[in-house]
Amino acid sequence: MALSRIWSAFIIVAIVVAGVKCVFIDGQQDIFNWMVIGKADDPANPLKLDGIIQTCWVAVELCLKLIGILALFMGLMSIAERAGGIRLLSRIVGPFFSKLFPEIPKGHPSMGHMIMNFSANLLGLDNAATPFGLKAMESLQEINPSKDVASNPQIMFLCLHAAGLNLIPVSVIAIRASQNASNPTDIFIPCLIVTFVGTIAAMLMVSYKQKINVLQPVIITWILSLSFIIALLVLYITSLNADGIKSFSGILSNGLILLVFLLIILGGIYKKIDVFDAFVDGAKNGFETAIKIVPYLVGMLVAISLLRTSGTFDVVISGIKNFFAMLGADTRFVEGLPTALIRPLSGGAARGMMVSTMETYGPDSFASRLSGIFQGASDTTFYVIAVYFGSVNIKNTRYAIGTMLLADLVGVCTAIGLCYLFFG
Repeated sequence: MALSRIWSAFIIVAIVVAGVKCVFIDGQQDIFNWMVIGKADDPANPLKLDGIIQTCWVAVELCLKLIGILALFMGLMSIAERAGGIRLLSRIVGPFFSKLFPEIPKGHPSMGHMIMNFSANLLGLDNAATPFGLKAMESLQEINPSKDVASNPQIMFLCLHAAGLNLIPVSVIAIRASQNASNPTDIFIPCLIVTFVGTIAAMLMVSYKQKINVLQPVIITWILSLSFIIALLVLYITSLNADGIKSFSGILSNGLILLVFLLIILGGIYKKIDVFDAFVDGAKNGFETAIKIVPYLVGMLVAISLLRTSGTFDVVISGIKNFFAMLGADTRFVEGLPTALIRPLSGGAARGMMVSTMETYGPDSFASRLSGIFQGASDTTFYVIAVYFGSVNIKNTRYAIGTMLLADLVGVCTAIGLCYLFFG
């Protein structure tokens, strides 16, 4: 119900804002045309954004591209499951996850799927994280007593996933380097801190709702151990330049993916299973999952498109800036806020907003650095909601959306504070 209300509000607000602009602002009489049939690459389009018709095509194309990725990783997951690799991974993380996800049976394969998803997210491997995450949702749905209502484990998993704990924001560093920033990697530590704070905030909020005691020795030990490992990596990475970080990230993330592939195949051969048959069986599920999420993705992307093309974001940003100016506060952070506001809706749009901020204010400006931290410090919340809940036909998301958005807000506030702390 919450998702339905938010989706409806997006559409209603966007059309009302566009209607006001069409009637009362000169030169905006064609706004309805561009909202419906506009194309971002059309030179005559003043908005430079896709309308809802083009957005529908984009949504379907995105799902088509997902088919191959989902087929590959779900096929490999099928091999790992038959070879017992997922059960082994579940036993390793069981002591921690059994406390954080008390409703999941001991040794359930969903634990292995979730740790694969979190690991891929940590390394910035979006293409791998999505299939692992969808497989985790599918596994959690098997033990969900109410199939159309989000279960406690599903909410905990998605809120942690959406917090976007990421070790190295490679894409942000690369874009800053391409924009000739004096130090492209200077946002690395703030990004890591923000994602860590957002993840902890999400865990605490969901734990409070689900009455989970996070002060248990096992949970504290795992969190401290993870923090220690991240701290060691930070110490090493901060000694590298921008090129060194990109090279290290490529070796670490892509090398680990290839290592996982190798271990899965070797495990399948050792267990004497038909690895290719297992792969094909799993890959079929990838195709079915990609098709299943098309309606959810189309609906969400169309609503987001209307918000963007109607100029609603401009109205919100202008209102925020005027409010803080009225209070006499420093308003430099407002210039970086468009990235934060659009990030939960669209990763691509937020990336474009970050580049636009750099081009407008310069790559070494306060606004550009803040925009980079926003971009590297969270996931696309509404995309996650549409795709992951849609893949298992969840209709009642309970408090998941509110928790995710509140965790995003914690991340935004933390990012602003750190930006002032690091960059003045």
